[in-house]
Amino acid sequence: MPDSFPILITVADDDAGKRLDHFLVSRLEGVSRARVQELIAAEKVLVDEAPAKASLKLRGGESISVLGRAERPSLRAMAEEIPLDIRYEDDDLAIINKPAGMMVHAGAGATESDHNRGTLVNALLHHFASLSAVGGELRPGIVHRLDKETSGLIVVAKNDEAHRKLAAQFAQREVKKKYIALVHGWVKKDPGTIANTISRDRVHRTRMTTRHAGGREAITHYHVTRRLETPFGKFTLLEVKIDTGRTHQIRVHMSSLGHPVVGDKLYGAPRAMRRAGEKRRKSDMADEISLGRNFLHAAELELKHPRSGERVSLKSELPPELQEFLERVEAATSGG
Repeated sequence: MPDSFPILITVADDDAGKRLDHFLVSRLEGVSRARVQELIAAEKVLVDEAPAKASLKLRGGESISVLGRAERPSLRAMAEEIPLDIRYEDDDLAIINKPAGMMVHAGAGATESDHNRGTLVNALLHHFASLSAVGGELRPGIVHRLDKETSGLIVVAKNDEAHRKLAAQFAQREVKKKYIALVHGWVKKDPGTIANTISRDRVHRTRMTTRHAGGREAITHYHVTRRLETPFGKFTLLEVKIDTGRTHQIRVHMSSLGHPVVGDKLYGAPRAMRRAGEKRRKSDMADEISLGRNFLHAAELELKHPRSGERVSLKSELPPELQEFLERVEAATSGG
């Protein structure tokens, strides 16, 4: 966006019928739709000298004024009394068993009224007297992350020295992590390694991809523990280890093989699975199964204690919703 304001734009007749926010995205270089909507909400955009809604349909001939940049509220984490499953704790670190559905920390642009509620960071601030400040005010204590719909073990640093030493272990690939994943289809190789680079999808910005050159190195190792042939389709239960910790790494790597993680609609998994040969009947849900989260769980974590140097090793069992889903699939396989 240019530095000088106001920005004056006249809507051409060819742009009639477009939404105001869509039109501005096409006219303001390097400005996302979310940012345009922030400008409109802050009344920094006038249409014929009056504030307007993002959904306004343009007629052609309007005069649009962009008055300035929207000022974002300062981002800060807030303490919330949220239960935590603490599996290990001492003066330097804690290891938490995170449930699916909990974001680790608020994302960029979050405010107190929306995405900055119910995060792991908020729970940590309530439970612990001190956390490291290395990650900044929005990410106190956070050394690494798990996706929102991934459950399992995550380590938290209580002081800056512990944070730096733990971060160095992750950077040097000394931390051992094992995940359990259920994916669609039967994976061909056993065991297998995926070493495709990962970068952000240029069109769908919430997705990552292996299709673009110049991405970051990402290495995923997997081992088949079970192959399931069920009335709902074929599935493979995997143990997965990662050498790197890229965003969505396991999810995008498995999807790149044509085997998305069960429940992961962002990377191609179906919303629901029906018994083969059954006609769809809305009233008959017994012939349909679905999972409201990703079947991906951080089951094991091993690291060197940042103060003593001793190995800290923990395991986390599959949470009930994943265990129940797996048992239901297996029961269907055996004719139950």
